[in-house]
Amino acid sequence: MKGLLLAGGNGTRLRPVTMSISKHLLPVYDKPLIYYPLSLLMLAGIREIMVISSPRDLPALRRLLGDGTQWGIRFAYGEQPSPDGLAQAFLIAEDFIGADGCALALGDNILFGHGLSELVETAAERRAGATVFAYQVPDPERFGVVGFDDAGRPVSIEEKPARPASSWAVTGFYFYDNDVVRIARSVRPSARGELEITDVNRAYMARGALQVERLGRGFAWFDAGTHDSLLDAADYVRLVETHQRLKIASPEEIAFRRGYLDREALSRLTAERYAHTAYGDYLDRLAADVPTLAEATRHQSFCD
Repeated sequence: MKGLLLAGGNGTRLRPVTMSISKHLLPVYDKPLIYYPLSLLMLAGIREIMVISSPRDLPALRRLLGDGTQWGIRFAYGEQPSPDGLAQAFLIAEDFIGADGCALALGDNILFGHGLSELVETAAERRAGATVFAYQVPDPERFGVVGFDDAGRPVSIEEKPARPASSWAVTGFYFYDNDVVRIARSVRPSARGELEITDVNRAYMARGALQVERLGRGFAWFDAGTHDSLLDAADYVRLVETHQRLKIASPEEIAFRRGYLDREALSRLTAERYAHTAYGDYLDRLAADVPTLAEATRHQSFCD
């Protein structure tokens, strides 16, 4: 399975902060925002990822992420000349996707919760259909909303509905089989001139091939596209990391725990990039604590 990391858009809701920098490079406590959706793709076991962004922002994203070898993965880069909708990502990445299925992560979304890694791994293993994740919100009219029948099956999906069928919003993390490219090619621009991801999801739902995983108690989702939501996300990450003494969305930790990096490689990477920092100290402790790592891998996930 291939991964798509969509980091496009102009960040207009975050201006003036984003007048000269991509919102995906803004800090969420101790890491750039883009590390959080990237970690979801890595937790799903995806090692080939295309980063899609604007001509203005791609050079800075390349400087941050490189080719991925430092984390045992591989990045490709795709250009989105103008933000013409989320479903456009599949058309840009058509050659990259090839004959594989793919997962799409939006670059300003943060998901966290115990057991999340197992959920995304299961979604990545499905060979047919689509899987989306839904989260209850107080203002569903701002999102794509899923309606369910009495048996809990999805029966409707609407984008920013005036009268939402439920309070379950579709988050910015999606899994699709290879048919998604053909479906995206058939999507027509909406009234706002965009290729809507909701239309792609609706096509899968119409054929009975849409799985909706509802993220209930114990999960947190942030659509970090506004000043308030960005600050809320940073406060949440700081609180969890401070109290649990564990990092959320550390690519180095995920790569180490999944076996993409050995202890020596992790120590070398830490020395080269994070010497004399709290982040580096955390990774040093991680590299040294091999018995605890093995036990943690068997019994729980510290990365999700």
